[in-house]
Amino acid sequence: MTTRPAPPWSRPADGREPAAAALLSWLGDPRAPGLAVVTGAAGSGKSRLLAWLIAHGTRPGTPGARRVHGFVPLPGLTATTAAWMLGEQLSIAARSPGDLLAGLTADRRRTVIALPDLHAAREPGPLAELVLALAALDHVRVLVEVRSGTPEERTLTTGPCARMDLAEPRWTDEAGRAAWDAAHPAGPAGPEPEPEEPVDLDDPVSVCAADPWDVSTAYERSAESHGGLRAAWLRAGASLTREQPPAERALVLLAALGDAADPRLPAALATLAGDAAWTVVRTRVRGDVTPPWPGPVRALAAGTGPLAGQLLAADHQGTVRALDAASAAAAGRLPHAAHGARGLAEHGDGTVTVLDEHGLLHTQRAAGSARATGIAALLDDGPSPREQLLTAVSEYTGRQQEKVTALTGTGDGVVLGDAGGTVHLLTAGAPPRTAVLHQGSVTAVAATALPVSAEGDTVVLLHTGGADGTVRAWAPHTAPMPEPVATRPCAVNAVAVAVTDAGLVLAVAWADGLVERRALDDGRLHTFHPGSQAHALAFAADGDLLVGTDEALVRLRTR
Repeated sequence: MTTRPAPPWSRPADGREPAAAALLSWLGDPRAPGLAVVTGAAGSGKSRLLAWLIAHGTRPGTPGARRVHGFVPLPGLTATTAAWMLGEQLSIAARSPGDLLAGLTADRRRTVIALPDLHAAREPGPLAELVLALAALDHVRVLVEVRSGTPEERTLTTGPCARMDLAEPRWTDEAGRAAWDAAHPAGPAGPEPEPEEPVDLDDPVSVCAADPWDVSTAYERSAESHGGLRAAWLRAGASLTREQPPAERALVLLAALGDAADPRLPAALATLAGDAAWTVVRTRVRGDVTPPWPGPVRALAAGTGPLAGQLLAADHQGTVRALDAASAAAAGRLPHAAHGARGLAEHGDGTVTVLDEHGLLHTQRAAGSARATGIAALLDDGPSPREQLLTAVSEYTGRQQEKVTALTGTGDGVVLGDAGGTVHLLTAGAPPRTAVLHQGSVTAVAATALPVSAEGDTVVLLHTGGADGTVRAWAPHTAPMPEPVATRPCAVNAVAVAVTDAGLVLAVAWADGLVERRALDDGRLHTFHPGSQAHALAFAADGDLLVGTDEALVRLRTR
């Protein structure tokens, strides 16, 4: 399919052709500094010039050298709210300026950002620091407008930058300005906008129905807790500020609500969320004490066998906790941490394998699942089939050239993904089965036993996600499906799959913060935006979806 080229660019207002040409030259010059600062007095035409560039640079078909990928008008914003808005435009799950910088650092594609009216921001100083940090990335270009003579102008222009002061005559074609003024005579001033009704920050109905950016600004300015609504809003603001119905906003706010909140709020928000696609069954957020928040979640696995009724959750430090699946209350932990845990495999006999950030596997036995004792131990004169399998897996990974990047269990086997895009299935007594499913790293793997006959026969069905932004399906006894199950322009963080009463369901967590639940038999799709990246997913025995982020562990049920 051929992309239609964008229409020709119009002339800028006020005879600013020289300034416009200079900006386009800056965009196209690979040796130019990453920061361009347009400055001048009030009314000098700075905003008009940036509006001209943004309007043309964001049109479909605009050449890459002139493309503007993100823009945020800064009046009234803080560094945090500006990061939310930019994250939404750039497909980055950004709860904070640090998240935005981390996302852009990891994505090496050229990115151009335009930021009008920095001097009118609520926090111009921290925003100026964010601008400098963004412009320091060698693949990022930042164009910022700031009024001359302000502290922010001095901050931005102290280091390397392309500075344009519109008060200088060289940036204006006087003949062009005269022609523009003649063709665009000044009209009467428009009416003053109607004052908006103030938002009641203590009322969930009011905050879910109001302009989300006004609510964000109001909560940032407030020093009160507003019954816990303020903390929940700022925790999930990157999702709450998206365009969505009040019911969906209430759902996200409920999922982010801590246990210290006004006890009337959960019921009120649940009522408001009555038309949403999900029900929040339970949530545990940072700071909860009854039961305690289990920490940032980087991997999840539903327990079976001796661990049935439990949920295994690995945090950012590699500590693996066993939680009660119904309440998320602590039920124990594995004896040893695996720093930077990336994946979990629960083997059905009380043993658990953890994948660490270096691609190494750590297998240990959970408390409460002791080995056989007495006569059973005497009769056991060698390693069990499970122990033989895990030993074989360890030896197999030691022979591989590619780093292991993803892990799950199949009940009687282990599934690995590696940095080269290959997926490996290892089962006892059978040779390894492999398939190259992704371009780049495999970032997530999930397995389920799919029924294929009335007699209870099953086959293993794998779903995998990759850094290439695809989710693929593979039943290892056949060739992989030629087309991806899902594809988006960002990496996959996690996948989970289960057979439920509704049929085969797949959950996908994408790196831009979107969580999807796909009913593969009938195509139904449910989506959820928790407000930060979901790093881990799991299905409970009853089909509920568990979503783990750095801020919360949420249990969702579809309506």
